[in-house]
Amino acid sequence: MDEVSEFARTTLDALRQPLEDGRVAIVRARHSAVYPARFMLVAATNPCPCGYAGERERCRCSEAEIARYRRRLSGPLLDRIDLLVGMERLTSGGLARKPSTTSARARERVLEARERQAARLEGTGVLVNARMDGAMLREHVKLDEEGERILGSTRERGALSGRGEQRALRVARTIADLAGSDRVRSKHLASALSLRPESGLSERRAA
Repeated sequence: MDEVSEFARTTLDALRQPLEDGRVAIVRARHSAVYPARFMLVAATNPCPCGYAGERERCRCSEAEIARYRRRLSGPLLDRIDLLVGMERLTSGGLARKPSTTSARARERVLEARERQAARLEGTGVLVNARMDGAMLREHVKLDEEGERILGSTRERGALSGRGEQRALRVARTIADLAGSDRVRSKHLASALSLRPESGLSERRAA
């Protein structure tokens, strides 16, 4: 979904159930039907109506306009999105910079991580970390002491909902798998938490 903030609020809110449950329930009069709807949502939006928030010389939006624009993406919707990545505007030097990895190497790492997940979850009916429920998370995500401290501090600040915490732990487990680590360490959890929507949407640029 490009320019996701421009979609109608009712359309965006309709995504909440399939993002959470992987299904869509339709009720009409006396009839109802449930359809499978497991999908990956990739969305992009500008940081403000003009697209130049953070660039004082170019952005003409008021603080009220920026706040109103960002409220178009509701908290409950953002809570169901695993990763939020801010993108800086590229310079000419950035365009010429050598990529940090190749598509082939990225694919190789992903396949290796999925193999680790499948082996760990064998016999559960689940193949990937994204499908783990609370009981599976408790079994397969054992944080080290520093990781527990970080998670506890995040809870105390009220920065994560229960749903958000589970999503962050799934992402941390995946980051550990990509790194070839059997255990989720504090650096993996910190990376996952830095990608949560609650970790500073107001400071992000175009995503």
